[in-house]
Amino acid sequence: MFPDTLPALLAQRLNCAAPALIARERPMSFAELGDESRRVAQGLRALGVEPGDCVALWLPNVPAWLAAFFACAQLGAIAVSVNTRFRSHELADILQRSRSRVLLFWPQFKGIDFAGILGACDARSLEHLRSVVAYDEAGADAPATMIGKPALSYARLAGGAALLESRAAPGTGCAIFTTSGTTKAPKFVVHDQRTVIRHAFDVVKGFSIGADATTLLAPPLCGVFGFCIATGSLAAGRPVVMAPTWDAEQAARDIVAHRVTHVHGTDEAAAQLLECSDQSFSNIRLFGYAAFNPAQADIVQRADARGLKLVGLYGASELQALFSRQDENAPVAERMLAGGRPVSAQARVRARDPETGSLLAHGAAGELEFFAPSSRMAGYHDNADATAAAFTPDGYYRSGDLGSTSAEGRFLFLTRMGDALRLGGFLVSPAEIEAVVQAAPGIATCQVVGVPRAEGLVPVAFVILQHGAVLDEAAVTAHVASRLARYKVPRRVLPIDAFPVTPGANATKIQKGKLREMAEALLH
Repeated sequence: MFPDTLPALLAQRLNCAAPALIARERPMSFAELGDESRRVAQGLRALGVEPGDCVALWLPNVPAWLAAFFACAQLGAIAVSVNTRFRSHELADILQRSRSRVLLFWPQFKGIDFAGILGACDARSLEHLRSVVAYDEAGADAPATMIGKPALSYARLAGGAALLESRAAPGTGCAIFTTSGTTKAPKFVVHDQRTVIRHAFDVVKGFSIGADATTLLAPPLCGVFGFCIATGSLAAGRPVVMAPTWDAEQAARDIVAHRVTHVHGTDEAAAQLLECSDQSFSNIRLFGYAAFNPAQADIVQRADARGLKLVGLYGASELQALFSRQDENAPVAERMLAGGRPVSAQARVRARDPETGSLLAHGAAGELEFFAPSSRMAGYHDNADATAAAFTPDGYYRSGDLGSTSAEGRFLFLTRMGDALRLGGFLVSPAEIEAVVQAAPGIATCQVVGVPRAEGLVPVAFVILQHGAVLDEAAVTAHVASRLARYKVPRRVLPIDAFPVTPGANATKIQKGKLREMAEALLH
């Protein structure tokens, strides 16, 4: 039987001989992780966190992230994942719409002034925030107040007695991940404790995380990709090797030192591993990868030559990551494709014609729909209309992805049906970037497209200027860089007299394909 709550999952693992985490060579047992999470729970309760409240985790891959996540679960609260690349505009939006009561962050992570970024948030976005918790590995105490809110150090938060009482319940929300399609504001995906646990055990089985397995955590915990990697390994009672930042050379050393058997990450991460080391990766049984960089199209073949077995994956914030995988014994041409077989025996996949609404035969491309009772989201936070629209009447999730199915229960992902861009490994709404560009002085309107480069897809902005304005490209770029994560900042801001359009019966549509062609020509 599966445990029915996340604290119960940790309680079942207290006697595991293997560590739960290995963080920069420091092992942390399941008992230590459980104890720290209960002490953090006590600290959060003392700050007034109640069931249903949100706690924002603006942290990199450190044990405190997972301790705080399990602490929130014990309280019946919801951990809100915040990308450490986010800046004031994004952070303010998340804090305001989630109504987070507590923010836990590392003020000087990577030498970046995160406290300054927080201070630059609009005061209205902080109205629900009661307390700020500062994480610091040097042992420094936090000031008494930050941004006008009571503050304390993580050491103090976790320094008291362990909370023994639990308000965890299987159906309570425990995690929020931000996602973005083609709308301006990212949606907040809520997962409950039951489905997080059930999917974690499906991952254990589907990825063969056995009694001698060790997993290297490459993606950040703030995304559903890294989160599901960690929860799968913890469900298996096996170690997760982690570090605050991705460093391919250190990862290569960790793979050898800790006899890592499972790695998941992007095609770019796999390429960096191959480039930084000439070692054999024969001890890695499986490297599940997501193809985000068109320049790495031959990564599966190159990895094969070095004994590194890459298999394509599929996941979504609404379905959780590691939802499916290709067979490691399949030919290269199949392993390099996203999709495969769902890890849950309960999952079903079908494709629907987006124009006629008819279900399609196997092999025909249409919008992929997923029946996923063991991994599907509880819904979008405070957005019942969007939640209802995301599912069909018979309970299938409408993915917005183009793909096809096979008679064997497998499926193939082809591309996003909308205009969403994969930037820096994250799905980004062009409308989000466009809104910030348009707020710059002199800009009347903007359209953003993605252009493949050696380092991955990069955004390019086309702008129509206000009457009499002259484009200051550097100023516009600086304006965006101060408000959005670096990977969302347009590589170029290009003036245009008018956008290419196609007249339609119901609306005039901008031809982003032509804009993309123009951007590619100008960047080459």
